[in-house]
Order: sequence, then C-alpha cells, then structure tokens
Amino acid sequence: MASLDGKVILVTGATDGLGRALSAELARDGATVLVHGRDARRISDTVAEIGGKVRAYQADLADLAQVRALADQVLANEPRLDVLVNNAGIGSDVPGGGARQESADGYELRFAVNYLAGFALTERLLPLLESSAPSRIVNVSSLGQQAIDFGDVMLTRGYGGIRAYCQSKLAQILYTFDLAERLDGTGVTVNALHPATYMPTKMVLDE
Repeated sequence: MASLDGKVILVTGATDGLGRALSAELARDGATVLVHGRDARRISDTVAEIGGKVRAYQADLADLAQVRALADQVLANEPRLDVLVNNAGIGSDVPGGGARQESADGYELRFAVNYLAGFALTERLLPLLESSAPSRIVNVSSLGQQAIDFGDVMLTRGYGGIRAYCQSKLAQILYTFDLAERLDGTGVTVNALHPATYMPTKMVLDE
C-alpha cells in the first residue's frame, strides 16, 4: 500500500476492537490518526500503544452536545480531514442486556449512538471534508438490519436489543445512500461497510 503520509484520518470508537486495530494500521502506514474515545484513560493507553502521528479527542457520543463539541474541536484544530471513519457504535446486547436505555438527550440509546451521533458529526465536519477533497466518509455498519418503525422510532413498545441495533444500522445505511447522492461531484465519497473480524486499511481506503 502507498504511504499515507500527509493524510489525516478521524476514527471514532478508536480505543477498542476494530477501531483500535484500524487506527494502529493507519498510523503504521504514515497517516495522522485522530483517535476518538469516550474514556480518557483508554484514549491515553491507545495513543501510547499506537505511537506515530496521533492526536486524541474525547467525547461521549451518547450526548449530542459532546458530539457537536467534538466536531468543533476538530474544525478548530485540524486544517484538513481526508477520511472520517464513523466506527463507534453499540451492539445488540451490551450495555443493558435486554433493557431499553436512553441517551443524554432522551433518545433510544442504540439509535442515538449508532445513527444520530454519526449523522451529527458528519454533517458538522462536511465543510472540512469538502475543502480537503478528494476525501471520504466511511460508515461502519452491519449486515444486520430491520425495518424502521416510523410510528415508534424510539422503540417504546416491544423493545429488544437486536431490534434496536438492526434498526439503527438500517438508518445509518439509508443516510449513507442519501449523503452519497448529495455529495456527488464534490470529491467526497461516502460508503458503508460490514466489518469483518479484522478490518484492514484497504477496506477503508479503497473504493
């Protein structure tokens, strides 16, 4: 793979799992990686482990005020952004098991983190991505999808963790299609992917 020197890549949910592995590989390939996480200690540990050109950003994506603050910090500190990887998300079981939970703003938690946070972050960073074009947005989604109940999007009735997760991932994919159409011709490409057990750099940077 060609060197990523000079490329600036923001990875949300970079302190664990696929996000952490991806961030480490991007840094090894020469990119400047903007490591996002929720917990300060885990961010520090990740930055120390990855090494290279990394900068840390902290925000709880279950709080839209913190999502907006994260975007504003990136806009203030970063002169360019080549790739935004919306990787952070909540699975079908943890936290809460089968219990319905809400975000700081009162939204069903999985819908808030898996869809609304990525939507808000992306929209606020679009001017920077467009000025950095050619650039790209990658939404880490899932093959698991379920029709959205527009009469009860927040799933106040018949809640289940799998249902909530799959609904939030379908919303994310629908947004990806809509955004790709909006950004056609701007030099910003938008894709969604289902992660494998290990998500190599190629999945994020190739068409």
